[in-house]
Amino acid sequence: MENASLVDEYGYVKDGKVFLKGYLNYEDRQIGEVKRTEQEALDYFKNRFIIAESKVSQLENDITEAQNKGSYLTKLVQLRKKLLNFDALGNFPPLIERLDAQEQLLAELIAVNQRKNLDIKQALLAEATAIADSTEWRETADALQEIKTKWIKTGPVDKAVDPDIEDQFQELLDGFFTRRREFFNEQNKVIQERLDKYDELIRLAFRANRLGDLDAAFQEVRKLNNAWKAVGEVPIKKSGKLYKQFKKATTMFYTKYNDVKGIVLVPKIDPRLEQQMKMADEAEQLAKQSDIFAAAERAKVLLNSWKEVRVPFKLQDKVVNERFRAACDKIFELSYLGRVLARKYPAFELKSQSEQVRTKIREMDYLVKREKNDLQFALQDADGLDPNNDADKQVLNKINTQKRKIAMKETILRELQNELEKLV
Repeated sequence: MENASLVDEYGYVKDGKVFLKGYLNYEDRQIGEVKRTEQEALDYFKNRFIIAESKVSQLENDITEAQNKGSYLTKLVQLRKKLLNFDALGNFPPLIERLDAQEQLLAELIAVNQRKNLDIKQALLAEATAIADSTEWRETADALQEIKTKWIKTGPVDKAVDPDIEDQFQELLDGFFTRRREFFNEQNKVIQERLDKYDELIRLAFRANRLGDLDAAFQEVRKLNNAWKAVGEVPIKKSGKLYKQFKKATTMFYTKYNDVKGIVLVPKIDPRLEQQMKMADEAEQLAKQSDIFAAAERAKVLLNSWKEVRVPFKLQDKVVNERFRAACDKIFELSYLGRVLARKYPAFELKSQSEQVRTKIREMDYLVKREKNDLQFALQDADGLDPNNDADKQVLNKINTQKRKIAMKETILRELQNELEKLV
């Protein structure tokens, strides 16, 4: 500062250059040059100090308002470095002290968060350890992926323990997924061996069709059938196609064998399907009964019994199902017509037979028109309904039931009109 031409509290001018006085452990430092007058130069750099103060104040305010305060530590370190090289005249030590105080606060908060993060990761590690040896591959893989997602979202821990806990967690994941991969590789190998075995049995089954000794071929096919059952499971998409080929080969053989031996096979009917056939026959007879109200009561019993007979989908007979449903629909529609007639025509039984039929035609015609009108309104509301939506599906099912009832009423109406023609 010797030979300085102009001295200020925080700096001075010497040889046309502006210097900041040293502070803390830092020596005097040139921060600029005199452009016009020495005083203007000092004033300029004094005003620049306001920028330094505002930056420190802004950072303090940001830290106070921030949720994740720890993220400001890097900004604080960078600002301190800039202040130590900032070209301005002013009292820098208090600014540095303010930054030091903020750094200590952030360091304490970071330490607390790192301890919390460590607790969370240790809990996740324990959770992963508890299931890592499981052989429930899909469920465990999903659970470990969920744990990994939580692990990634958890903040950092102390650098001293971070590598160790990260290695432990990764080792658990690698161990499980390596075992899973090896298991499925082995499973795929087993499945391929079974597929190869099925292919071989199919080949042998077709070959049996070409054997000259029919009895020896019969024994061969029986062995192949037993061998097929013992092979084991394969993916269902492949097993269906394979069995179809095998069934084709064995069916070809048994057809040939039965033709040569003169064997006539009587197809077996599943007892459950046979039971439904009997109920369909009874329902059709009930629809012809004169006492339609008694028929309706019996039809209700049959409906409940039908529901209890659980025929597998593949064995169901569509024709039998439709016969039974149509017969029951007819019984209930005739029963409803009978109740209408009893309510509206107390002396109905005193009418002539032709007049009774005409009355039935008139009432049934009215019922058809009324229900068609109701259906028209229902169809207007059905536009845009999604059959995959449960609520919409119920509405669509109700509409289909309405259509079926109308169709049966129209059938009964035609039968009544035919009956009247015969009477007249």
